[in-house]
Amino acid sequence: MIHKTSGFSPLETKFRGFDGELALKDETEIAGYASIFGAADHGGDVVQPGAYGASLASLAKAGRGVKMLWQHDPSRPIGVWDEVREDKRGLFVRGRLLPEVQAGREALALLKAGAIDGLSIGYRTVRSEKAAGGKRLLHEIELWEVSLVTFPMLSDARVQAEISEEEADLARTLTDAFREARELLA
Repeated sequence: MIHKTSGFSPLETKFRGFDGELALKDETEIAGYASIFGAADHGGDVVQPGAYGASLASLAKAGRGVKMLWQHDPSRPIGVWDEVREDKRGLFVRGRLLPEVQAGREALALLKAGAIDGLSIGYRTVRSEKAAGGKRLLHEIELWEVSLVTFPMLSDARVQAEISEEEADLARTLTDAFREARELLA
């Protein structure tokens, strides 16, 4: 059964790490996938192809864009997304960190050092359905923002901002440990 959300619903977030697709170019430009279609996150949500289409079209028609935030904090914008689009793989984003903003400088330094490695979407679910195994299939999403974050929900996806394979393995191990601890505490 497909559920359609009506009226006000709280903003949801979905964390995703970078799987080597995020690139840091020209010191401030980043690009990568904020969401991968068909991949279940640790919360059991699975974004379906086309889920962002209506939201992106609505934003374009209104002349607005998806915001780039630091850790989902609306008081800490860190840059601008110059390109946000769906393709056959998922939600691709390309943007610029703004070093003129303190939070942008901090995010840039942490990204370069490999201390942060995640992307997370801030959204409201418009249409979803429950699937086998407790999964929630997201058919339509109202996308508000894409944040750089410390802990992504998809542990198989990581930032590859010039870090070694050894460091990437350590980051995956830590993410898995945090996920397991969160599940034990739930």
